[in-house]
Amino acid sequence: MSAGGGKTYRPWDPQRYRQQAHSPASKLPEGDLVFFLLDVVPKLDLSPFYAPYEQETRGGPPFDPAMLVCLLLYAYCVGVFSSRKMALACERNLAFMAIVGEDRPDFRTISDFRKLHLQTFKAAFVQVVRLAGAAGLVQLGNVSTDGTKIQGNVSRHKAMSYGYMKKEVERIREAIEALVTRAYQQDEAEEAALGSRRGDELPAELARREARLAKIEAAMRRLEAEAKAEADAERQRRCEADAERQRNGKQRRGKAPKEVDETPADKAQMSFTDPELHIMQTPNKGWDYCGNAQASVDGAYQIIVACDVTDATNDKQQAAPMGQAILETLMQAAIAPHRNAAGEVPVIPATLDSGYYSEAATQALEALGFEPYIATARQRHHALESEPLESSATAQERMAAKVRSPAGQALYSRRKVIVEPVFGQIKEARGFRRFLLRGLDKVRGEWRLVCVGHNLLKLWRYGSALRTV
Repeated sequence: MSAGGGKTYRPWDPQRYRQQAHSPASKLPEGDLVFFLLDVVPKLDLSPFYAPYEQETRGGPPFDPAMLVCLLLYAYCVGVFSSRKMALACERNLAFMAIVGEDRPDFRTISDFRKLHLQTFKAAFVQVVRLAGAAGLVQLGNVSTDGTKIQGNVSRHKAMSYGYMKKEVERIREAIEALVTRAYQQDEAEEAALGSRRGDELPAELARREARLAKIEAAMRRLEAEAKAEADAERQRRCEADAERQRNGKQRRGKAPKEVDETPADKAQMSFTDPELHIMQTPNKGWDYCGNAQASVDGAYQIIVACDVTDATNDKQQAAPMGQAILETLMQAAIAPHRNAAGEVPVIPATLDSGYYSEAATQALEALGFEPYIATARQRHHALESEPLESSATAQERMAAKVRSPAGQALYSRRKVIVEPVFGQIKEARGFRRFLLRGLDKVRGEWRLVCVGHNLLKLWRYGSALRTV
């Protein structure tokens, strides 16, 4: 098969395989997810997946990228994330065999293809959202954003605290000084006994110590930079709070806060396996190296319209980036809010829990064209509508009253049933609780692939209108 260029690929004809008697496809029920994906994948623009191969003239014909895309999408839909398990399923599982046909890609081929195209799946994510919009599954009546912690592919035995790093740096420096002294003494002895020598050889132990020292010092600099960034964010938060108090003529209560410390805490940790992921509190109240996976979900059919992974331990700074990501996806997918009875395009309501609240987050979402409903504290069940606000009410008090209003309660009460079940479906139903890849960019690509699989499942279950697209 050739797609868009002169490159020839291994033959892949799923429709022919489907029609063959006694083929794996013939043993699957009508309406199976496999057949849905075999119909959907050709609707996607796959040219970016073919591009890396079109200029390559060496070797034999590669596997058809369309087949590998379909294989990966199906695997992520059914909760198979390991490339080794995918390769094994291609030999034993009827559904996987129906996709690959006469091909049997090994796990390295699958793994390399996934790594090569992690960023390419960003465009695929947008295209699937476009299909969902065309099928009427994206209505923008309530877009809810939340985050969940997903364990990283990190060894806890290859992590070190900042306090231990400081001690280890001093110990290694002393060891290096002793090794250099010993090497110098050895050189003198060898010079006296053997004559001249080059003298630029580096003892293996000295090289190992210096490499370890450089690695630890780099980790310390990273922790120090993160501590400074957190300190700057805290100063900004205090300035905003002071400005709010001045506008409302209120005085600070209690003791003055301590000076912001830019030095990392001795307990601050970093893993050498994947230094871009931080230790975070998990949903079960434990602690582990995780990525903070973000998802913005449309309330109609739980279609994910924006996704990201951050190394931030909380969601305070994620409201504006996720709002921007929503708009970018909708623009690229050519999806606009439905007009109301008056023919007006309403703003998009956005519901977020208290972990996202700040005055800056509220202003940023409003500037992007959203109508934010952000809890300022844990919401009580059956909360009563607030009393009329005074003119001196703070931004936080105004947002709290807005969430407790009848319109606010109607929207915010839906937040939990919009976004949180999505995480449950991904983590519990399909078993995605741990990233397989390392590095924040690769982790983001893997999470995007998970979200594409989620949206495809929603399309399969609810998007009958897709057949008319």
